[in-house]
Amino acid sequence: MRPAFLRLFSALSLAGVFAAVPSLRAQCAPSPDGPPPASTAPAQETRNADAETLNVNVNLVDIYFSVRDKGGFITSLRKDDCGLFEDGKEQTVKNFTQEKNLPLTIGILLDTSGSQQNVLPLEQESGATFLRNVLTPKDEAFLISFDVNVDLLADYTNNAREIKRAIDHASINTASSSAGVPGIGGGPMPTSNPRGTLLYDAVYLAAHDKLRTEAGRKIIVMLTDGGDQGSQETLKTATEAAQKANAIVYVILIADSGFYGGGGINLGSMGARDMEQLAHDTGGRVINVGHNGKKLEEAFDQIQDELRTQYLVSYTPANKTADGKFRKINIDCGKGMNVQARKGYYAIVGGGDDKD
Repeated sequence: MRPAFLRLFSALSLAGVFAAVPSLRAQCAPSPDGPPPASTAPAQETRNADAETLNVNVNLVDIYFSVRDKGGFITSLRKDDCGLFEDGKEQTVKNFTQEKNLPLTIGILLDTSGSQQNVLPLEQESGATFLRNVLTPKDEAFLISFDVNVDLLADYTNNAREIKRAIDHASINTASSSAGVPGIGGGPMPTSNPRGTLLYDAVYLAAHDKLRTEAGRKIIVMLTDGGDQGSQETLKTATEAAQKANAIVYVILIADSGFYGGGGINLGSMGARDMEQLAHDTGGRVINVGHNGKKLEEAFDQIQDELRTQYLVSYTPANKTADGKFRKINIDCGKGMNVQARKGYYAIVGGGDDKD
């Protein structure tokens, strides 16, 4: 059973925020290189007047990916240039397109714990610039902050100025003392750790409550030092939530150097390694910027470039058994080509990949 405070956020989000939910193809998600345990998520859900849920079918698997060589991103690939394999068996590709203009949904997750004290202004400025450059009228973004609480600071909007106002109002919070409506920007979410950083809870809520029922391309951009304290969720459950939402997670590692005794983030630390796994398993990546404002701007530029050079490949699995098991996906575009894509999906009974 989901912890009470997560269920509370879910209920408030779904009842008070989701005025309309786009139709989907189905849910089919990336997975780690090694098969994780089969999902325990409900095999099938139905929409009704009391809850926003989802009715899905397994048929088409969609994969968004980018390809780089030593010279940068490759934007001229065609269908016959890449092979696609599921569990080692080559699949027949139905569609292969470059998706520059497909609607994009972006979740910005902002770490507002004590370790971000002196870098929050950099995050606010660069994050607002990124959204201003990326968002088009058909795109949407939302903003969540996390520290000892998880708060939805801005709900879905394609107005970059509205998001900027929300980012500018974000502040460092190392203890919970205010009162209000939990989880929707009006107050703290209950937590058993008043000194915590609820990173995994934030990822879970962004993926499960906000992105899972969205169609098209979905990404989470998280600015953090990678440390988690006090979350009810774990790396595993947060990753699985992102996988089931078919959301790509980009992690920008950033922290106040003074908080670390004048040094940068230790890339060998548990938090940094966990962020590498989270990003890798969802088809994203980690960019370490330390506490350098210029590097932070460059990190957002890199993400923006990737979004402009993504391909979409779709196929109907030769194995049509919806057994809920993990299936490993591999895309091979030739020697020297580095493919960045999700690592697999669950053939969920009654579920598949989301389809526009």
